[in-house]
Amino acid sequence: MKSKIFFQVIILTMIIFCGFRANASQITKQEATLWANNKGESILKTLSEKDTVKKYQQLDDLFLNHIDIDYISKFVIGKYWRQMTPEQKLRYQDIFARYCLSVYKSIPLDFVGGINYEITTVNVDDKYAYVNSLIDIGNDQKFIVEFRLSKKDSKLKLVDIKLGESSLVLSYRNKIYQQLAELDEEIEWFLEDLEMQTISTEKQNEQKLLLNAK
Repeated sequence: MKSKIFFQVIILTMIIFCGFRANASQITKQEATLWANNKGESILKTLSEKDTVKKYQQLDDLFLNHIDIDYISKFVIGKYWRQMTPEQKLRYQDIFARYCLSVYKSIPLDFVGGINYEITTVNVDDKYAYVNSLIDIGNDQKFIVEFRLSKKDSKLKLVDIKLGESSLVLSYRNKIYQQLAELDEEIEWFLEDLEMQTISTEKQNEQKLLLNAK
């Protein structure tokens, strides 16, 4: 249950704040706070959409337009990226993008008690802004989530999200490394396994949407 809640909050926060990239210039507290508040309002408006199909379309748009899937896919595969052929890299990135979209759709995004989001602290250094926010998803479930922002080409980007000591991108990497270890580090087997997982989750999501439409 704890693991499910963790990924629910992490994926929700990932959609809220968008994007991953390093190489930063200094960020002010004011612009970090303004940016985070705007993103929070955007996701809350999207999650209030009653039409499930429309809601997922809007969330997909946020996900694909604001999250650097290319960067994330390379980071989580880590050392194995160098072992892939060019064709395997293309296949992997395509499957990974579909996998990410299917995972968030498999997690309930209907929060009976509503969602409350509040920035609690913002700290900056010469490279990053560290923003702590309180997310209340109802039923006495409240979480402090820390996210780290950097600035590149005058745009704020997210470089990590943490819930307690757990990091989003490191959680993905650990999962993939374990999967590869169980498959004797065979890239082709891993790609086939990841695609089968993705297809299975996509089909389950489609069935749930059809049931909700009836």
